[in-house]
Amino acid sequence: MKFIDFSSDQSRRVVVDKEKGQYLGHPTTVMLADQRTIYAVYPKGHAIGELVLKRSDDGGLTWSERLPTPENWRTSISCPTIHRLIDRQGKSRLIILSGNEGNLTVPVRQAISEDEGKNWTPLTPIGAPGYSSVVTGSSMIRLKNGDYMALQHYEYGNNEKLDLYKMITSNGGLDWSEPEQITNFPEAKLCEPGGLRSPDGNQIAVIIRDNSRRHNSMVIFSDNEGSTWSAPRELPDELTGDRHVARYAPDGRLFITFRDILTNSPTCGDWVAWVGTYQDILEGRPGQYRIRLMVNDGNPERRWDCGYPGLEILPDGTFVTTSYGHWEKGVPPYIVTIRLKIEELDVQ
Repeated sequence: MKFIDFSSDQSRRVVVDKEKGQYLGHPTTVMLADQRTIYAVYPKGHAIGELVLKRSDDGGLTWSERLPTPENWRTSISCPTIHRLIDRQGKSRLIILSGNEGNLTVPVRQAISEDEGKNWTPLTPIGAPGYSSVVTGSSMIRLKNGDYMALQHYEYGNNEKLDLYKMITSNGGLDWSEPEQITNFPEAKLCEPGGLRSPDGNQIAVIIRDNSRRHNSMVIFSDNEGSTWSAPRELPDELTGDRHVARYAPDGRLFITFRDILTNSPTCGDWVAWVGTYQDILEGRPGQYRIRLMVNDGNPERRWDCGYPGLEILPDGTFVTTSYGHWEKGVPPYIVTIRLKIEELDVQ
């Protein structure tokens, strides 16, 4: 596998948001049908904090000022995720999901936009209190029957046990099923699932963080639209990290971006990406490229405090990935977008 370091290439970077003395973290993004408008949402704080919304009208080259949001978005207590869903009648809507970080007295909530992000509802419960959802909807898979499957993890016993669950919506995010466990691996703490489909669309793979830090990242597979899953198995070192997000390049290769947490890695704690094929994941191969996107300069307590990236791909094959991190020593985390094409890696 070839290592490529883009961390000193400032020409690729766009600062999305930066505020003196304020921690900005954990962004996710969504692209509209025009394939150039991108929304980013992130909290003012480490997971817990007021939600901030911004928009790019040019594929991540420039970003708006902070957009108006409902008052109760200030009450979010978990990393938000943003998705675009299309119901069976062809109606599209944007949703932002906000979990409860183990606070069982607070329900999981979501906000909805019916007009492509111009106006938003307040955060509204999507279920009764009583279960713990963290990074709710960390990935979203559209099923062949038109339903959507949201994947996330749940914690029990003050983070002593983590398991992966799914929720299903049959009406484009207006209503959700009760959470259902999809896998269990008692020797690990499985969380922050990153889902993707095989190139032929017939298999779903989910890459999983192990929060026990005793195992590499893991993967599970489903050949029946998420009804049943294979047992978790470890991935190679090259794909070990936190909060994987994947998109296919036009040539069929995968670009997966995440936070590197492999302790013996030269990029441990940094924002990185991996390029390879779906078959590499299926067969446990190391892949083609490992890329350092940016160096996380956090102090030792914050060495792993970056990542949670958004990732979109434009019609010309440009990947637009957005992350938070300690990009300057002594400066709180802020949000940056990086743009690149997979062909640029082939000439390095």
